[in-house]
Amino acid sequence: MLLDEIFGRSCFIASNVWQKRYSRENREAIGDVHEYIIVYSKRPDLFKKNRNLVPLTEEQAKVYRNPNNDPKGRWRSIPMTAQEGHATAEQYYPVTTPAGNIHFPPEGRCWGIAKATYERLLLEGRIYFGKKGDSQPNTIRYLSEVAGVAPWTWWPSDEVGHTDESKKEIHALFGRVAAFDSPKPERLIERILHISTNPGDLVLDSFAGSGTTGAVAHKMGRRWIMIELGEHCHTHVIPRLKKVIDGEDQGGISKAVNWPGGGGFRYYKLAPSLIINDRWGNPVINPEYNATHLAEALCKLEGFTYAPSETQWWQHGNSSERDFIYVTTQNLSSEQLQALSDEVGSDQSLLVCCAAFHGVTAAKASERWPNLTLKKIPKMVLSRCEWGHDDYSLNVANLPMAAPTAPAFSSQSGVKSKSRNGRTADLFGDGGEGGV
Repeated sequence: MLLDEIFGRSCFIASNVWQKRYSRENREAIGDVHEYIIVYSKRPDLFKKNRNLVPLTEEQAKVYRNPNNDPKGRWRSIPMTAQEGHATAEQYYPVTTPAGNIHFPPEGRCWGIAKATYERLLLEGRIYFGKKGDSQPNTIRYLSEVAGVAPWTWWPSDEVGHTDESKKEIHALFGRVAAFDSPKPERLIERILHISTNPGDLVLDSFAGSGTTGAVAHKMGRRWIMIELGEHCHTHVIPRLKKVIDGEDQGGISKAVNWPGGGGFRYYKLAPSLIINDRWGNPVINPEYNATHLAEALCKLEGFTYAPSETQWWQHGNSSERDFIYVTTQNLSSEQLQALSDEVGSDQSLLVCCAAFHGVTAAKASERWPNLTLKKIPKMVLSRCEWGHDDYSLNVANLPMAAPTAPAFSSQSGVKSKSRNGRTADLFGDGGEGGV
């Protein structure tokens, strides 16, 4: 019901059953052996058209044999008949077998292919008449031509893994002391990503946990974003992704996809909320922000590059060669503003972010000091916050690409809580060998 409310009932695709356990637990009244994987799509019609097929298992492929040593490999026969439905006259014709028998479609059915198609397949050796050459015709389908089968809702443990498998994967990476409550096997995540994505696509995991989704996406050549609020980011996710990139992680799906290592990721830590309420309920700057963090945050919000000058105390950042920003928590008097305007000069402009200014109104200030723009903190920050939005069309600027070296780690200040201008993702990954 919750997912219907968020995504829309019309966007529901399927409820898949994952067999997470393969053994019975006699201590339970009824053994808990499965979980559900709920699938929604923004465009169900496009998902049905573009979703990928699932590779055949060896069990499914057993029906493909090669009793006649066909050089094209293993094959199976497919009945050539179909239900009449909207059949045309071209789907009713006699078929003569090599043994001389003549076959017509059974009552209520027709041939599934037109006569011209049948004659072409016959010349290509793609029609099978049974061992004695006298049976009703069947078309031949080669195993090499089968791209896969359509996914269905039953996901058995022998195909996509189970919880014992996932625990062993975690133990191999971190040791038994790092056991996780609900790890997912890499094969399960691989199945999900294989059906719904292609190499280069972007995968989001907003509850990273032990980092399985990012690790699998990386090995499969997908880009990824993972978010984690707990300490798992440092105890599990980052160490795991380092091993993936270094090629040290050869568990999970690594051997199946021939993973050699490579790629990289960027790590960001969400800064504390810039605005908090004081004990009287008034919005104030968070005391956790020192002068540097505050200047960095306001530069980001106002579109400036944080670049404090070594010579000009009032230059904390710039948007051009002549436009600068100055951030202070002080209350500025008209005398201080006049001195600041004189230093800036008439050929430059300065955005002044301060707690308050005295002795002049904002309207008068723009007339008196045309090279200064005055904004009050925290009012200017609150005006940038997004309130009561039902969508997530956030205006977040792209970050510069990391240098093409080893995985880069850094800290990124942002705005949390009610302001959505800050970074909310901890890890950004570019899957595939040689990525950055």
